[in-house]
Parts: sequence; structure tokens; C-alpha cells
Amino acid sequence: MTHPFYCLHTHGFIRVAVATPNVRVADPAFNAARTIELAREADHHGASLVLFPELGMSSYAIDDLLQQEALLEAVDAALVELVEASCGIHPLIVVGAPLRHRGRLYNCAVAILRGRVLAVTPKVYLPNYREFYEQRHFASGAFITGEDIAVAGQCAPFGSDTLLEATDFPGLVIHTEICEDVWVPIPPSARAALAGATVLLNLSASNAIVGKSDYRETLCAAHSARCLAAYLYSAAGQGESTTDLAWDGEALICEKGDVLAKAPRFSDEPQLALADVDIGRLLAERMRQGTFGACADVEQGATHYRRIAFELAPTCDRDLGFLREVGRFPFVPADETRLAELCFEAFNIQSHGLEQRLRATKIKKAVIGVSGGLDSTQALLVAVTAMDALGLPRENVLGFTLPAFATSESTKANAWRLMRALGVTAQEIDVTAACKQMLADIDHPAARGEAVYDTTYENVQAGARTSLLFRLANRHGALVIGTGDLSELALGWSTYGVGDQMSHYNVNASVPKTLIQHLIRWCARDARFGAETAAVLEDVLATEISPELVPGEARQRTEDTVGPYALQDFNLYYTTRYGFAPAKIAFLAWRAWRHASAGSWPAGIVQEDKIAYDLSTIKHWLGVFVKRFFEGSQFKRSASPNGPKVSSGGSLSPRGDWRAPSDSVADAWLSSLDDIP
Repeated sequence: MTHPFYCLHTHGFIRVAVATPNVRVADPAFNAARTIELAREADHHGASLVLFPELGMSSYAIDDLLQQEALLEAVDAALVELVEASCGIHPLIVVGAPLRHRGRLYNCAVAILRGRVLAVTPKVYLPNYREFYEQRHFASGAFITGEDIAVAGQCAPFGSDTLLEATDFPGLVIHTEICEDVWVPIPPSARAALAGATVLLNLSASNAIVGKSDYRETLCAAHSARCLAAYLYSAAGQGESTTDLAWDGEALICEKGDVLAKAPRFSDEPQLALADVDIGRLLAERMRQGTFGACADVEQGATHYRRIAFELAPTCDRDLGFLREVGRFPFVPADETRLAELCFEAFNIQSHGLEQRLRATKIKKAVIGVSGGLDSTQALLVAVTAMDALGLPRENVLGFTLPAFATSESTKANAWRLMRALGVTAQEIDVTAACKQMLADIDHPAARGEAVYDTTYENVQAGARTSLLFRLANRHGALVIGTGDLSELALGWSTYGVGDQMSHYNVNASVPKTLIQHLIRWCARDARFGAETAAVLEDVLATEISPELVPGEARQRTEDTVGPYALQDFNLYYTTRYGFAPAKIAFLAWRAWRHASAGSWPAGIVQEDKIAYDLSTIKHWLGVFVKRFFEGSQFKRSASPNGPKVSSGGSLSPRGDWRAPSDSVADAWLSSLDDIP
């Protein structure tokens, strides 16, 4: 596929590599040859950048050999070979070497791009404790700024003040530090990130000891999260001197707290870790998190850098594959343990939110319309839990099933079974007569027996139910508990005002449809609800999603109108969480959904639901989402009732995560769809 849409670079991704070559102690020529081999391999895999370990040209653990003239001359010659070889290698190569400058020796990172030495960065913090003795050999580069150095027959910028900035890849700014630099309280890369660096490199030696790998991974991942950056880490490995130490060759690629890739440790073979870093995501996060920029303002005296321009020349005309896992369900982790933890947190956020609202209002009862569907089931479970926590009887939850024209016997039966199993006060009020009267009052054709099942017909039923619930709340001194979820709110799939859009407190307001299913499944395993409740919950989960507003033999399917919730929740997440353009969202969705057998699925999803979506289907439903979200439904969200925020995906509360005009048009987003083939 040769369309630019299929290329990762088009959407702000860059492929990076972290290499751990086999080295030979104090043999720069050998080490340069191995470096060139791995750089070519990284090029073969489509990488735009490849990082090597600390002092990789000489090897790290050679102690006083670092001050031998022959060794240093051999390093210089090896760098010349590497620079010449780089003319035929596409990616930026960053290697470690001991270099002399004005009578001092520095532990350096050398950045090389297609025959040009872009910059040389000296190590700032030199460890001199326990097994480390670097101050014996090296000078610190802490105060070197604005200087140049002679290296490989070229004159290159030298200092701890250099950033590499791509002229043809917006947002790609690279900073380099060396090993110990990241172990100090304020790493140089932290200030570089504040100055705009998005990809942070660490050339490391870092010998292996028991437990150190876990610490390094935590350190690098946490640092990437704090800096809203990618962090690449390459540690020395096979071939380093084991006189007193051993080496594991750790290679890590982290992005904003996530470990995207890592290579096997203690390998006898050269290793190459590869991943596709999302520069666009990092820029979006920095733009939204205003305190990141505020911190840069505070540290502005320490964020002055020389910016060395370079041309990345990324390929944008073909599919290079995608070395990054994209979950099908961004609100739902595929890992079963993480999913259980998320469900525990989400459910408790919901129940504690309602508990506090009841406590604050001094109201001791709750009214819920129970349909037997997913959303009202989840809200009922939350309400019961809140009553338990407040020491109030479950009978204080007043559940009402409100059948009308198209209510099925199965969902009504599930509603009754659930209310009885949970021990709430249960009642049925048939609103059919009230709806018929309303249709007659407004002279609707359906009142005369005509099969006109339009929006008015549907909203009359939703309105009758909500109006009744509010009057029941008045009658019993209770709160009306909202049941509509985040997905429905995003798509405008609710009846405004006197309808299911309104309540006194909506516990599901920030919970997407794809997560609610797992929350109910999690509750089914919770002993406090009992086996009888668990059996009903399994039946609810097996019921097709439907508003049950239109009569007829064919069951009304919500997803036939608004699209598969799996896709629409995907679109919602990347639209509101990161502000991605529709074309990028489609690219990610295509990568996530095009093969049903690829990747992992969350626990509990049955085999028949493990389906794939082709690009045309993804594009179609994305267009529906864009039109409904940006142009047709914000007025409903602008009047949303209170409800707790649940996930990092955000909420659509007009008082919180999503504030938007109710009269916007969707043209800009619809235009982005034209970039999708």
C-alpha cells in the first residue's frame, strides 16, 4: 500500500531503535564495525534514530586505558570510519566515545547523520561511589556551553546545551544525556524537555546487579511520564569487561510512562529494540497540561539551548508496518489483572460519588428506572452499594420498570429478577397509556394507528418515563439516578430535557459503554451481590443493546444507527483525550481492528464478538461520530447533570473535561476524513 495514509510518519509517529552490540574490550575498530552492522539493521527496519551504549567505541570498563594515547587515537579513527559509513545509512546514529577537548577527557555522546557530526554532548554527572570511579578519568561537561569540538575531521557543536531539531518533522526535538545523568534529582533531560525536547536519549553502561533492572525500567518509564516525552535507554552488554562487574545489555523505549519495547537481557547476540513513538501524542499532552509550560517558565534560566537543525527525510509514501500495540478498547485494558483493578476503582468512584451526594443532600432514597439493560443495571448496582455504605436499607432504592410499546418480555423479566435479587423496592408502571395520550394530544399519526415510528414517537416514551421518575422522586423524597453512559452522551443518543438526558445525579456519566459491560461482569463475581444477582447479570450481558422504542418483529438495534460502540468509544477516546484529527484516529483504529486474530482481547469477550473492521467501515462510522459529536449534540452535554469523572479518558461534563460551544460546525473534522482512502 503506497498511499501516505498507511505510513506511520504521516500521522506523527517516528520509528526509533535502541541497540546493544557485542563489543571487544579496548578495541575501537572492532566496536565501530559492530556499531555499523547494527545501524544498518536498524535502517533495514525503517528506524529514523538508533541509540548505542555509553563509551561503546572504546568499551566502558577499561579504567586507566582511557588515558592511553593509542586507545584514544584508535577511537578517533573508529569515529572517522563510522561517519563515513553513515553516508549510506538513513537513521541518526548516537554513539558513546571518550573524546579529548582542551586538555581534558570527556565521556561523550556523538550524534551522526549521513556523514555529518551534528553534535557532541559530554556527560554531566560523573559517579565516583561504590563500583564507579569516573572522576578519575573524565571531566564534567556541566558548564560547557556554546563551544565546538574537532571530531572525525569535522567541527561540531560541543556542550551540555545542544538540542537536535528536525526541520521536516514537526515536534521532533532530541536531547542526549549519559547514564548517571538520569539518576540525579534533576536530570539534564528534564530541563531539556521543558525547552522542547520530545525524545530523550540515554547512553548507559550500568552494570547488572540483582534487582537493578526493575529499578532502571521504573526510573526510565517514570521520567518519560514526568517529562511528557519518549525516553530511550541503551546499556552496555555482551563483551564488556567482567573483571569486577557483569553487564546485561538492557535496552528500553519508554513513552509517557509506558514501556513500548525492550530487548532481552543477558543475550549473547546483538540486540535491537524497536518501537514507533507518537510525537503527536506528546505534543498534545504538553499543550493540554498547562503546568508543563508553567514549569518551563519557572526554569527558564536553565532552559536555554542551542538548537541544531537537521533533516530527518522520513518516508511518507508507503506502509512501513507499525511497531506499537494499539488496544482495541482504550477504556478497557486487555490484561485481566489490570482490568480487575480498573473495575474496582471505577465502581468505587461511582458509588462513592453517589454516597457523598446523598450524604450532602441529606436525602436517603434513590429512584431508578430499571429497564433490564446494561446502563440501568450498572446504576442500580452502584445505588445499592451506596446505600450499604451509608448504613441505609436497600429498600431505600426505589426501582421502577416502565414498559411501553416495544418493551420485550425478556428485558422486563431481567429487570424484575435483578430488583428482587438485590432486595430493592420494586414496582412496575406501564406508561403505554400515557404515551398514547401524549401522541393523541399532539396529533401524531401513530395515535391513529399509522406505523410512523419517528423521533417524536421515541421521545414521547423517553419523556414519559423521565417525567414519571421525577414525580416519583418528589413523592418519595428521593434523588433520580441517571443511567445514561458516556458513549450515549458523546453520540447525542439521549432525549433532551424531559428525557433520559436529565437526572439529579448520573453515576454513569463518565463510563463508556465498552467499560460498563466489564463492570457488570466484575460485579457478577463480587460475593456481596450473591449468586442470584450474578445469574441475572450474565443474562443482561447476553442481551443485545436496544432502546426498545419501536415495535415490530425486528428488534431495534442501537448500533445500527449510531455505529458499533467498540469503534465509537475508540473514536471518542482519541478525540477528547488527545484531540487527534479523524485521519489519525482512523489510522490507529485500522491498526487495532483490521485483524481479529491479532493482538489481545480483554477477558470476557466471547469468540463471536471478536470481529474485525475494514478501513471503509471504520471511515463510515468515524464520519457518523464526527457529525454527531461536533455538530449535533453538544447542547445536550452543555446541560449535563452532575456525575463523577471515572477514567483518564475524561468526561464530557461542561464543568470539567469538555467545554465546547453548542452551535459549532463539523466541517474541519469532516475535511480530515478526505485524507482516508
